[in-house]
Amino acid sequence: MKKLKLFALTVVALMGVTGAANAETVLLASDDFVGISFWLVSMACLAATVFFFLERSSVPAGWRVSMTVAGLVTGIAFVHYIYMREVWIMTGESPTVYRYIDWLITVPLLMLEFYFVLAAVNKSDSGIFWRLMIGTLVMLVGGYLGEAGYINATLGFIIGMAGWVYILYEVFSGEAGKRAAKSGNKALVTAFGAMRMIVTVGWAIYPLGYIFGYLTGGVDANSLNVIYNAADFLNKIAFGLIIWAAAMQQPGRAK
Repeated sequence: MKKLKLFALTVVALMGVTGAANAETVLLASDDFVGISFWLVSMACLAATVFFFLERSSVPAGWRVSMTVAGLVTGIAFVHYIYMREVWIMTGESPTVYRYIDWLITVPLLMLEFYFVLAAVNKSDSGIFWRLMIGTLVMLVGGYLGEAGYINATLGFIIGMAGWVYILYEVFSGEAGKRAAKSGNKALVTAFGAMRMIVTVGWAIYPLGYIFGYLTGGVDANSLNVIYNAADFLNKIAFGLIIWAAAMQQPGRAK
């Protein structure tokens, strides 16, 4: 039964790839490098989704929630990238609304991965869950309101940065960071450190894009979307792979 379910999941995923390809390839020009970047990230997210769900049964029970969330993140991103690619190809405009809808769902899930990996090894304080969630929502809502023109762009940037700084504090010096350091689990400490670096370095691409794309106008829409797409590739797929690698080092995984 288990193998049948995995087979069914793979078949459904491949059918999705075929349907999307048949619907969109004809619209993708060979010199549209932005559109190609949307295509590459969407297919990478689909492949990652299948991988994470197939590998879920191979990791220890305590890590399976983290693997499920990793698969949800890339799966949701895949669906949104299909729509974002279509918007770009048909209009040549940045799919800001779709991108923020994607971030509003996937970024909180990524942040909660810090809580879930801690809970996989030790009991974790639910306060960590809510602090990371609130910081993430502040960051995203502020950024969207500024980019969409609902509030002053500079004010939106400041609000978004405040949320990001709060997240960094929590995972480095706050309760989450302290619990990881005291866990005594080498794989967890390594994974937690790598996840923090992605949130620090990888996420820095987004505020830089906001500054040069919206505040100063120093970056055109083509370059901005390629940069955002590359950042999503790193911040969603690599994030999940780090968690999978840590889970595979834990005792109790399936052989």
